[in-house]
Amino acid sequence: MYTRQELEEIDRRYFEVIIADEYDVILMSRNTRHVCYLRNVELPDGEVTVILHKHQVSDPYHAHGRSRTMKQAIRDIKKHDLFQMNGRKPVYRG
Repeated sequence: MYTRQELEEIDRRYFEVIIADEYDVILMSRNTRHVCYLRNVELPDGEVTVILHKHQVSDPYHAHGRSRTMKQAIRDIKKHDLFQMNGRKPVYRG
């Protein structure tokens, strides 16, 4: 379960927060406009954050990764944004 402190620490200058509660966080990057869905999953040996991602609001989510903490998941999202903004060639699906 995400704590109130974790939810309050989300960088709102970097992300537009669409939903933020104990188990679900949906963020839109202000840089790339990509949407990320962070889902907190409780496991017997701890918690994991599953990261789903989409490039446009109208796209379906696809798996992006997982992390042990929301903080690490957000770092991963920001790294992906840098990759996208630093010259990644667009992928066209026809």
